[in-house]
Amino acid sequence: MTRIKDLPKHEMPREKLIEKGAEGLRNSELLAILLRTGIEGKNVIEVAESILKKYPMKKMLSLDFETISKIKGIGPAKATHLLAAFELTKRALEIEDNNLPIISSDKDAVAQLQELCTAEKEHFVVLYLNARNQLICKETISIGTLDASLVHPREVFKPAIENLAVSIIIAHNHPSGETSPSEADINLTQRLKEVGKLMGISLVDSLVITRNTFKSIC
Repeated sequence: MTRIKDLPKHEMPREKLIEKGAEGLRNSELLAILLRTGIEGKNVIEVAESILKKYPMKKMLSLDFETISKIKGIGPAKATHLLAAFELTKRALEIEDNNLPIISSDKDAVAQLQELCTAEKEHFVVLYLNARNQLICKETISIGTLDASLVHPREVFKPAIENLAVSIIIAHNHPSGETSPSEADINLTQRLKEVGKLMGISLVDSLVITRNTFKSIC
């Protein structure tokens, strides 16, 4: 184990921040500054790296005191420092959230999916919403014939977890112009709705989009 104090001064996290600014540090170095000290057998940067491997950055923002304080290398005192930093981050993000589009109807959703109207191949796209029904992320999950084997729940809900979404809207286009959902469309919608219930992430709508119109399956 390399001790932090044995590192060249320009590689020490706090000194590096002073010299280069916070934007010049890796995620593990920023977290190391908040943690301050390591544990037996691991310096503070190594502790930070192990924590980040287990918890993605955005996932960490949703952790509570009990969970954080039980992470090896943190404990109650450090947990309070991290929670304070996380809360400041979330409050800052809420200020920026005022510029995010609000999805309050199927028409609002379709307005964010105009590329599907003219797509020549079938695209499956997911809109990820926060608690204010604001669009925080949009992901294309698959391109081609819609099939349950191509649209797996883990691919749909992984971005939801990473972006702390509380609900999703799924959509796909029918290049043929036919808005009636197929049996596969209906089955996939039901499957994702059931998975969403288990994960606490609501599926609020499922849309079939064509060049001139759209239809809600839900």
